[in-house]
Amino acid sequence: MVSNSIQLPQSWLKHLEEEFSKPYMLSLKKKLIECKKSNKIVYPEGSLIFNAFQQTYFENVKVVILGQDPYHGKGQAHGLSFSVPNGVKPPPSLANIYKELQEDLKKTFDKNNGNLERWSSQGVFLLNTTLTVEKSSPMSHKNFGWEQFTDKVIEVLSENKKNIVFILWGSHAQSKIKLIDEKKHMIIKSAHPSPLSSHRGFFGSQPFSKTNNFLESKEIDIINW
Repeated sequence: MVSNSIQLPQSWLKHLEEEFSKPYMLSLKKKLIECKKSNKIVYPEGSLIFNAFQQTYFENVKVVILGQDPYHGKGQAHGLSFSVPNGVKPPPSLANIYKELQEDLKKTFDKNNGNLERWSSQGVFLLNTTLTVEKSSPMSHKNFGWEQFTDKVIEVLSENKKNIVFILWGSHAQSKIKLIDEKKHMIIKSAHPSPLSSHRGFFGSQPFSKTNNFLESKEIDIINW
C-alpha cells in the first residue's frame, strides 16, 4: 500500500509519492489490513491494486476512461476499469462497450476477450475512482479514502499534461469534471454503459471515433481499439 512496498512506476511516484504518507492514506492502509485480519475477501489482489498505473505510465497517458469501483465477483477484477482478465466472460457493461465500439468504428472485434490491457499499452489509462472492493459487495470501500487519492491523480494529469481525452460515462464519472481543465483537454461524456442506463445516451455516443479524431487533430497517435 505504501510507496516502498507497492512500487508505482517512477513517473507516477514523482507526482504522487507525498500522498502515501498523508493521514488519509495511512488510514486506508489500516482499513485494508483490518479486512485481511477479519478474513474478508478483497478484490483485486494486492499486487494488482495499482495495475492501471503499472500498465500505463504517466508520460504515456493519452486517454482516461474513468470507472467507479472494481468488479466484485471472483476472478473479475485486475485493477483496470471495465476490464477483466483473459478467460473471464465480459460483464454486462463491458459487453455494451463492445457493442458501441463495433457500431462506432464499423469493425468486428473479439467480444469474448474482456482484457483491455491492449488499450492500456497504447496510453488508455483505465482508472477506477475506488481501487478496492469487498467480495460480492459493490461500493463497500467507497468511504475508505480512495477517492481522495484518485481525485489527486486526475488533478495531476490535468495540470501536468495537455490534450488528454477524458471519457466520463455516467453521473459518478462526470462529477469529476471539476478536476479537469477543459481548456487543455477534451471531455467526452454520456450515459453509463450499464444495461440500466445504456439506452439513455450511451449507445450512439461514438466515444471511440471522437477520441481518435481529437488525437489525430493534435497530431497524436490514435488508439487501435
